[in-house]
Amino acid sequence: MTAIQPRPTMAGGATKAGTRVQFRGVVKSFGAHRVLDQIDLDIAPGEFVSLLGPSGCGKTTALRVLAGLEQAEEGTVLLAGQDVSGVPVNRRDLGMVFQSYSLFPHLRVADNTAFGLRRRGVARAEAALRSREALELVGLADLADRYPHQLSGGQQQRVALARALVTEPRVLLLDEPLSALDAKVRVQLRDEIRGIQLRLGITTVFVTHDQEEALAISDRVAVMTSGRIEQIGTPEDLYLRPVTASVAEFVGLSSRVPGVAADGVVAVWGQRLPLRSPVPDGPVEVYLRPENVRLVAGAEAGIDVHVEESSFLGSFRRTSVRAPGGVLVRVQHPVGQGVQPGDQVRLALLPEPVVARPVP
Repeated sequence: MTAIQPRPTMAGGATKAGTRVQFRGVVKSFGAHRVLDQIDLDIAPGEFVSLLGPSGCGKTTALRVLAGLEQAEEGTVLLAGQDVSGVPVNRRDLGMVFQSYSLFPHLRVADNTAFGLRRRGVARAEAALRSREALELVGLADLADRYPHQLSGGQQQRVALARALVTEPRVLLLDEPLSALDAKVRVQLRDEIRGIQLRLGITTVFVTHDQEEALAISDRVAVMTSGRIEQIGTPEDLYLRPVTASVAEFVGLSSRVPGVAADGVVAVWGQRLPLRSPVPDGPVEVYLRPENVRLVAGAEAGIDVHVEESSFLGSFRRTSVRAPGGVLVRVQHPVGQGVQPGDQVRLALLPEPVVARPVP
């Protein structure tokens, strides 16, 4: 097998332009269950796209179809415009990092990192150099001689990332790589992954069920539901302009409250709010973001509610109040508006567009 040419810029700067990734009408079933249902997705060269959704929505299956670990029954997968549907895994030139670190316990960090290069016939000295460059990229060059059991979970995942990057793949695939880590390490490593991705300019597909992760580091996010892409857009688009109730419910924090839709607006507790997307006239459930609900003085227009609980979150407080009909509403408000459980306060809604769905 032809040896990969060395790239001394691996640890010092961008390597090459990313590769365009496309799904066209991809269908995948397991038995009678259709896991991917006509998936269409176009990822630009160098873009970081997250597949976000609950367990069973098809996001990991989509990644495995892209990797060649699963075969679609219909549709095509293209890399740089080339249909790779029939190309085996080891010839797609992809780097993969999974939730489990999958490091070889009997190999040192340097040898784990160089494993893919050695399998491709790269000379030992060159593989060692490339391994060190990749470890420098993830900040572990000084741990090259350790064994996996001598590393923390975060360090082991960095080694797995270095191993995926050392072959300089066309596309990097990340399948929930942070879910086994504690919260602080997870945040730190996700930011490092994004920094490395930007530095190398590599097209990256990231699978996660954690909306905060997806919103924090992605260029675009594809929200998946029941094998379909419900909406794809920038993190800002998904949060501020969800096109369906399920996206509004899954992305960010919302309270579901009753309302009545008519003529393109919805009435909620006597206040009329614009609808982001049309729904049939009649009773609906309305999704309210906590930052679009406010506590007001007693003389101002609003409704009386009772405080259930209030949490201090640093720069703001998040308070849950019980509204008419027993509905629980979350409110995000300044720290100075101190309230206690049992207090009666008044609630008003900002006139921001909302998403609603008909009451079943």
